[in-house]
This record gives sequence, structure tokens and C-alpha cells, in this order.
Amino acid sequence: MTLNQIKIAIYAIFLTNYYGFKLKGLKDSKDKKRLRVDYASKLLNKLNIKINIINKDKLPQNGQYLLVSNHRTIIDPLIIEIATKDSSIFGYWIAKKELYNSLFFGMFTRNAGTILLDREASQMSGFFKDIKKCTKEGNSIYIFPEGTRNKSDVLLNEFKDGSEIIAIKNRLPILPVYIRSKAEQTLLEAIKDSKFERTIDIEIGDVIDYKNRELSLREAYKRAFNITQ
Repeated sequence: MTLNQIKIAIYAIFLTNYYGFKLKGLKDSKDKKRLRVDYASKLLNKLNIKINIINKDKLPQNGQYLLVSNHRTIIDPLIIEIATKDSSIFGYWIAKKELYNSLFFGMFTRNAGTILLDREASQMSGFFKDIKKCTKEGNSIYIFPEGTRNKSDVLLNEFKDGSEIIAIKNRLPILPVYIRSKAEQTLLEAIKDSKFERTIDIEIGDVIDYKNRELSLREAYKRAFNITQ
């Protein structure tokens, strides 16, 4: 490991657990959003990564949505927090059980505003009940519909069925966002050497009506960002 990699790792561990502790017990979504954005800003600044928002004018200023995004790196949630920071939208992230139990991310994941997804559970009724509770309180839902990080050469993996179910059951318009840059490569370069400023592009798409069944969610998402692969 390079000296910069060691410094970044130590800083990231400290910052993640520091904000995980600060978020503990917070109930107000505005407070959670403020701290999540602050955390994202500090970590991305340490990496010297700037976020460029394409079609920022398409970002709704309020309301409830199912925000869907492609997923390439562990900093994708941070990128999305920065992209949506100037709106009043606050979403609960769908988080895998592995993140809840992680020594690195656990405290932050449990306290930052997340809904546990346990794919090993015998039934999913509890999961959908938690989502219903969050949306009734006025919150949005944020999800990576590919289910896990895409490490392939394909631009977009298949979407899990749950995303469309969430939108329909909770009558949530779908807000598509697309991380256009090769964020995984940018992150690796920044961890090795953060002296140089790097930029990641994220694009906001037009809101998709959850009642529109003409296309699957994946196909509608691909059309929104002209993904032809």
C-alpha cells in the first residue's frame, strides 16, 4: 500500500464511524440529510473528487420518489447524496445485511437512514412493511436495482424485480440517476494519489411514471440515458 492509501483508509474509517455516531438517535430527516451530505462532502474532498451534475434542472425540489441508480463503487451513495443535496428530497437507502454487520460501515449504515434487505430471509413481508412505514412518513426510497456492484464490462446489469414492486406498492414516481463516469477507475486512482483533482459525472433523468408498464424499469432507465449496450 502507498502512504496515500494508508492515509485515506485511516481517514475513511474515522470519518465513517464519527458520522455513524453523530447520526445515532436522530429522527428528523433534515438532520439526517445534512449529516449525510456533510459526510459525503468531506470524504470526497479528501479524495479530491468533484461531482459534476448533468441536467441538474431535472432534479425535483421536493416530493417522494424511488430513486434508482447504476452501481459501480462503494462511493456511489456519496455521489448521489451530493447530486441531490440542493433539493429537500430525503431517501432511505436499501442496504444489504452485509453492510449492517460490517465493522467498517455498520454503525453508519444502521444510523444514517436505511432499510435492511436480507435476501436470506424466508419471507420479504417485513422488508416491504419497513418501506411502507418510511414512505408514509414522507420519505423517498433510494435503491441500486442491479442489486450489487456491477464489476463487469456491461454498462448495466439486469435489474432485480423488487424495484418495480416498491414503486407500484407505494405509488412512487421513479427518479433515475446515472453515474456516467468510470467511477471505479476514478476512485482507485484517487486512493493511490489524491494530489490531482478528478471529476465524476452524474446525470439526472426525467421522472418515470410508476404506472407506465409499456417498458420494464430497466428498459425505461436505459432509454432515459440513451444506454444502447
